[in-house]
Amino acid sequence: MWTELLPVGRSSASGGYRRFAWTAADAECRAWFEEQARARGLACEVDRNGNQWAWLGDPAAGNAVVTGSHLDSVPDGGAFDGPLGVVSAFAALDELRGRGVRFTRPLGVVNFGDEEGARFGLACVGSRLTAGKLTAEQAHRLTDRDGISLPRAMEAAGHDPEAIGPDPERLARIGAFVELHVEQGRALDELGHAVGVASAIWPHGRWRFDFRGEANHAGTTRLTDRHDPMLPYAETVLAARREAERAGAVATFGKVAVEPNGVNAIPSLVRGWLDARAADQDVLDTVVGGIEQAARKGADGHGVTLDVVRESFTPVARFDHALRDDLVRILARTDGPDVPVLGTGAGHDAGILSASIPTAMLFVRNPTGVSHSPAESATEDDCLAGVRALADVLEGLACR
Repeated sequence: MWTELLPVGRSSASGGYRRFAWTAADAECRAWFEEQARARGLACEVDRNGNQWAWLGDPAAGNAVVTGSHLDSVPDGGAFDGPLGVVSAFAALDELRGRGVRFTRPLGVVNFGDEEGARFGLACVGSRLTAGKLTAEQAHRLTDRDGISLPRAMEAAGHDPEAIGPDPERLARIGAFVELHVEQGRALDELGHAVGVASAIWPHGRWRFDFRGEANHAGTTRLTDRHDPMLPYAETVLAARREAERAGAVATFGKVAVEPNGVNAIPSLVRGWLDARAADQDVLDTVVGGIEQAARKGADGHGVTLDVVRESFTPVARFDHALRDDLVRILARTDGPDVPVLGTGAGHDAGILSASIPTAMLFVRNPTGVSHSPAESATEDDCLAGVRALADVLEGLACR
């Protein structure tokens, strides 16, 4: 399975992946998912929000156990973030069938659409829509850098954009959702464990900073006459690092757009996107507030205006304690009593769904800790350990 999926959407220039929502690469991934499901005799369906489901048993019976993740990527992302969870879900089903287990609850495998938000700027679109955390009206306003709206992109891919919206009936059928994911950090490596269990996801959000100045000639405009928005933007990038370090949080300006974007032109607009995350809400508010204060001070000092817009926000997601404890108990049978339980700063579909249904996560060791990069990695032995752990969990939940 891994070998078949590996070339899809891979850039020959960077070695990373560009599997963006509702593109040709996304369509290939979706076709792969359906092929894997049908090869195992699973019933396939695509829900109103473009998420793919594969079912063993009748989901209408309720109390289903679901596993899976996503297949899309960030720009030039790694091979494991998302796909490992989907490949492992099918592999875990194969393992359970090899064990001869009998399922007492429906079992589902899911590929959530547009988890990374690389094309339309909002993460976890498929799960947000399903859980009612993103309205249809808000979704219809999302556009990519070419001005193509989410509805147009979905329609071009053969999906009905008018059908999107909350899906409480589907969620009501699910008794537990367990997402396996490569760890986006090095905690498991430092602890010497191949697999761990998630405790919670830090609150996190994305803010857009628009610095508006005055376009002018780079060679003839005196420094004292300039209203250059690049200068307060640069100061804000440094302020983000200082505020995050001070608070033990993380803050990153990883995307920037400049107008008119000419080498010999002073910009009229510098638009930067801040990603900020912290262990709790108060710390995150302090960090973002400090960054914005520094940005406004810098803008005022250079005769530049500033608008700050919060484009998305996800509060702390605490995974269901009973389900988490079930996972720890099940894994302890084979891995011993010291199963690591880890917090994470990365967002996931499981976190979005955690307020609606019981959710949990398994992490697989990433020896370098690198993620959202072609250097993202996990050893084959650890990936297989993840499959066995997921199979053990699914057997403990769906076969009792």
